[in-house]
Amino acid sequence: MFKLNLKIALRNLWKNKGFSLINIGGLAIGLASCMILLLYVAYEWGYDKQFKNSDKTYVVYQSVVANGKTFSWSWTPNAMAADIQEKFPGVKYASHSTYPRLNLLTVGDKKISSKVVFANPNFLKILDYTFIKGNAAAALKNVNSIILTKSMAEKLFGNEDPLNKTVKFENQDVLKVEGVIEDTPANSSIHFECVMPWELFVKRETWAKEDNWGNNMCLTLVQLKDNNAFATANTEIKNIYKRHDKEIAAVALLHPLTKWHLYGDFENGKSIGGKIDQLKIFLLLAFCILLIACVNFMNLSTARSERRAKEVGVRKAIGSTRKSLVSQFFLESLLITFISTALAFILIEVSLPYFNNLLNIKLNIDYYNVSFWLALFGLMIFTGFVAGSYPALYLSSFEPVKVLKGLRLKTDSSVPVRKVLVVGQFVFASCLIVCTAVIYQQLNYVRNKPIGYNQSNLVQIAIDGKLRDQSKLEVLKTQMIKSGAATNVTFFNSDFTEGGNNTTNIEWEGKNPKELISFNHRGIGYDFTETIGTEIISGREFSAKFPNDTSSVMLNEAAVRMMNLKNPIGAVITFWGTRLTNVGVVKDFVVESAYQKVAPMIFYLNTKDNATMIIARLNPNQNISASLGKIEALVKEMEPNYPVNLKFVNESFEVKFQDEKLLGTLSNWFGGFAIFISCLGLLGLALFMAEQRKKEISIRKVLGASTANILTLLNKDFIKLVAIANIIAFPLAYIIINKWLSAFEYRINISALPFLGAIILSVLIAILTVSIQSVKVAKANPVDALKYE
Repeated sequence: MFKLNLKIALRNLWKNKGFSLINIGGLAIGLASCMILLLYVAYEWGYDKQFKNSDKTYVVYQSVVANGKTFSWSWTPNAMAADIQEKFPGVKYASHSTYPRLNLLTVGDKKISSKVVFANPNFLKILDYTFIKGNAAAALKNVNSIILTKSMAEKLFGNEDPLNKTVKFENQDVLKVEGVIEDTPANSSIHFECVMPWELFVKRETWAKEDNWGNNMCLTLVQLKDNNAFATANTEIKNIYKRHDKEIAAVALLHPLTKWHLYGDFENGKSIGGKIDQLKIFLLLAFCILLIACVNFMNLSTARSERRAKEVGVRKAIGSTRKSLVSQFFLESLLITFISTALAFILIEVSLPYFNNLLNIKLNIDYYNVSFWLALFGLMIFTGFVAGSYPALYLSSFEPVKVLKGLRLKTDSSVPVRKVLVVGQFVFASCLIVCTAVIYQQLNYVRNKPIGYNQSNLVQIAIDGKLRDQSKLEVLKTQMIKSGAATNVTFFNSDFTEGGNNTTNIEWEGKNPKELISFNHRGIGYDFTETIGTEIISGREFSAKFPNDTSSVMLNEAAVRMMNLKNPIGAVITFWGTRLTNVGVVKDFVVESAYQKVAPMIFYLNTKDNATMIIARLNPNQNISASLGKIEALVKEMEPNYPVNLKFVNESFEVKFQDEKLLGTLSNWFGGFAIFISCLGLLGLALFMAEQRKKEISIRKVLGASTANILTLLNKDFIKLVAIANIIAFPLAYIIINKWLSAFEYRINISALPFLGAIILSVLIAILTVSIQSVKVAKANPVDALKYE
């Protein structure tokens, strides 16, 4: 029986090549879109879950109330891990480590800037990376040792065995390679290329020797013996700051490692979501696209119902049961799904490199993974049964006596179902059009919103090695300007577009002693405002003409507002116990999130070789490439032992919009696919309607109706469907997009433009799609439809 049904299914596919092609193509695009989105969701969902005990591992966060709201960070004191390990009985391991930073590694003539993490031995016990070479049990115990990742070992030593060879660190410390581990997974929150002992960090940074509960400077990871101990451990850790320093108002909490990436947004000290919200959108998008493709299959299958009516009648007359007919139609659906899946794989393999480049990730299909094949099989069965359900039940319901007598089938009952399905498709399509338009409006609004400084031709160069000497920096500054490569040069103590240091240890006259205010604090050089292209609102900036500027600060406008200073110039501010005088107010400019209000900032003069970045304004009258070449040559001449790490500020700033760009791009692409597949659904309904009204159209033509009259007649019904879809879609789209925008302090007002665009676009798409079939019917010779009457 199965063999017979398969033969019938194949013959039907071959007989109706056009319909088969549309069906297979629609399902293939739907399946490919769904699978790419599911691959991305699986990639993001797998973040930090590669480790054996990831479910028992936690990141220690601190929460502090400041500026009227609660801030939560995964930055903790250097003393935290040892205290937890010693005093918390439910803890198996606790580790502290630095966050990855760039440092120089040298082997012979090879000089490579590598991402370095300093950590204690427990770090590699909690995050159990696979050791390719070396003894995992002895890792990080020798102060002059280093653990390399596989790719870094290859960069430094090529095909040689790196074990027990030496690496020079920052041209100072000679380190012995005691192990090689697998590269950190792409979907891991911590990316590094080598690990070094914490003792080496303390040896180089003497300030880190003392336990300091007021300095949140490292990452603390905790692995519990059992998750039953979580509630107790989380309660005990809450007041760990207070137990060691009563002046510290922060509280600590344990945040699951497996949720670190996806649930990174905190409110009132509790995780409220984050990238998981974006993943939910993509998951919904994946299944909606697949559902739209299934709906098309239903519409197209039932559109030719009269063509298969006699087949059903004959088969029922010779004894076929409805159950066997249902099986037949489900088999056809599964066969088309199988062929569509094969085609979908081709589409995926062709498009994945593009999406990987677009998303800057490495999505790939693991053909050796049993879970993948089980998931794919389940998706195929789901698609086949959903797509084939309505056609199977509808086509198998025909009455053989009426069919074989030549009576017209009462197919009107199926028309409302088709209309509902098409309306559902266009509800989704219209929602996507509106949401995508608003996402791009919001992105453009924030991109074009004044950021308070001029990014054009602004570059930053990392300060390494001998350049850390303040006197050498001043010489380099002079040479860069004298060469004509730069018009202005200054210094900054962190990456210009990233978050830096924060403190609540600021006092001033009139401050409420019970209120905590968080300030961003940055060290800057002379000519800072002129170099970055911002303004001094009042007072002056730091200058070599004023030797006492080492005892001065500058504030931004947000700080003046927060401190409620009526006369900010000359105001005395106590910064970490030192009394300093404010000499200037700087216009607010964005250095952290472009979506949030500018934080209060306090600037001090870089004096103790603590600058980490040179900020230079390239000469607009010179060729950019030539200017960059001159700057690199000057830096190399002064410090030949380090590679020149130079980047444009606007490129770094663009990274801030990565998540929103990703959401907009994926919504755009897959929204386009959804609209295209929806058009196939309209085409299916148009084919059905044209076939049902063939004689009516012919009679109208005989009576004098023009092609335009008939096109208007046929399109009118579809425009009504699209209008109904838009009426349903717009409130849904407004609710969704309003909720998304509520996460931003700087956001657009939702205008009527996206909704108007959705109406025009959806109606235009509907008219064009329907007209493709309608023109063919309207121009047909009416005699062909009426001659047998």
